[in-house]
Amino acid sequence: MLGAQLLVAENAFFYVIAAVMAYGAIRVVTTNNIVHAALYLVVVLAGGAAQYLLLGQEFVAWVQVIVYIGAVIVLFLFGIMLTRAPMKAEEKLTNDLRGAALIPTGLLAAILATLCLDAFSDKTVDLVSPIRTKAVTSAIFRGYLVPFEVVGVLLLGALIGAVVLARRD
Repeated sequence: MLGAQLLVAENAFFYVIAAVMAYGAIRVVTTNNIVHAALYLVVVLAGGAAQYLLLGQEFVAWVQVIVYIGAVIVLFLFGIMLTRAPMKAEEKLTNDLRGAALIPTGLLAAILATLCLDAFSDKTVDLVSPIRTKAVTSAIFRGYLVPFEVVGVLLLGALIGAVVLARRD
């Protein structure tokens, strides 16, 4: 009885988080303010981290928070501020092609759904014994430590380059 109630609660949380993520994703592409778009992206990425928590993958959830929300969004905001981009668009960003865009969007969604159902319909996810954090961290910090640090230095160089280009005046 308790297991069924937990499953219903987990499904309810999933749908609430998914709805918030969908709203945030729509607002990312429809808002006229670029800073608001970055903040809506934070909502979407935080929803992804919450979904990982529902799956029992705490390590991946915190990596999502630290790397994407903590680093990438801050990098976006620095880029927006350093390039002195206008915060609001001077003209309306919509056009009359939204209806025409629904056709390839629906076609792509149907193709992806068909491919996913064909590839994964007979697979099951083992939520009882998920991947252990120790195995993931040892793989990252032993075998992939050097590429991990190289990417960090590359991102730092990109940030410094953005500052130099923005302050060239």
